[in-house]
Amino acid sequence: MKMHNPAHPGEVLREYLADATVTDAARQLGINRVTLNRILTGHSGISSDMAYRLASAFGTSPELWAGMQMQYDLYQASKIKRPSIPRFVFSTPLGA
Repeated sequence: MKMHNPAHPGEVLREYLADATVTDAARQLGINRVTLNRILTGHSGISSDMAYRLASAFGTSPELWAGMQMQYDLYQASKIKRPSIPRFVFSTPLGA
């Protein structure tokens, strides 16, 4: 289902972290503090590796975090004006 203006996963992560400091959370996740801060401020996205780290830390699934990132990215991409691209026309069916 298409979401309308989904939150950046960093906003959701901020809620999961509650009162934890960025330094303590980064240490527990095994990343540096700048990397975590960039995610929390929406300047970086959730990579596949980070999705697995967050899943382990919070007892969620990596698909939850990766899915949030994909929904956010797709929504942002949908706002970009693109040229009209014609469909490919094949003389033989694909896979034949």
